[in-house]
Amino acid sequence: MFEDDGYVIFRDVIDPALIKEVNDHVAWLQARHPDVRPEQLGHVYLRDDPFWVRLVSDDRLLDIASQFVGPDLALFASHYISKPPYSGQPVLWHQDAAFWPLDPMKVVTLWLAVDHSTPENGCVRVIPGSHRSGVAGMRDNTEVESVLGKEIAVEVDESKAIDMVLAPGDVEVHHPNIVHGSNANTSPNRRCGLTIRYIPTSTRITDPEVPYPSAFHLRGEPGVNSYQPRPTYVEGTHFPFSGSSAWV
Repeated sequence: MFEDDGYVIFRDVIDPALIKEVNDHVAWLQARHPDVRPEQLGHVYLRDDPFWVRLVSDDRLLDIASQFVGPDLALFASHYISKPPYSGQPVLWHQDAAFWPLDPMKVVTLWLAVDHSTPENGCVRVIPGSHRSGVAGMRDNTEVESVLGKEIAVEVDESKAIDMVLAPGDVEVHHPNIVHGSNANTSPNRRCGLTIRYIPTSTRITDPEVPYPSAFHLRGEPGVNSYQPRPTYVEGTHFPFSGSSAWV
């Protein structure tokens, strides 16, 4: 299904207790960065955050990622996109591969649902099979306030779009070339998800910043990249979480 459609959904991956911590972590991040829109809590905040690294290192997520990119895993980037009620910004149609400094473009995205994700609150939408058509150019779009500020530079047949309806703890997996996006959240319900971009350690991060702010070695052989050190938990400084004593 993934090879044909470019996406697949895994249900009930992360347990409710950890999802509760993720919710609390999002609130903690928003309180620490009040000037940052909640759709933009991205990888630059990850480097010194033990809980975030603990979350993306969860074996349940790594086991899924390894099905797509192999046993030697690193994190490339991760990003909360939390769309607030009534004012959550859309993500215009795009392909992830158009943005990323990776060589080769061997990477997989896991999208962890923190909230119920529905058409009403701006769930992810994908164009099945569009990953097989190569990577198109991007163009700026300043007419709509959006998360990326850009959109794919070709027409998208929205009649083919499939809504990724997810419950908290579900994981949607998609190919870097699939055309996807999401509508604005005009509902009374927040829509929060965590994107996690896993690469095989044979994929090189070509960004000039070395190590990349969110490059972490997670499993298997370290491969070709330099990585950030595993952050140490400091009580009173970092988000408190279950198992934090193992990160001291």
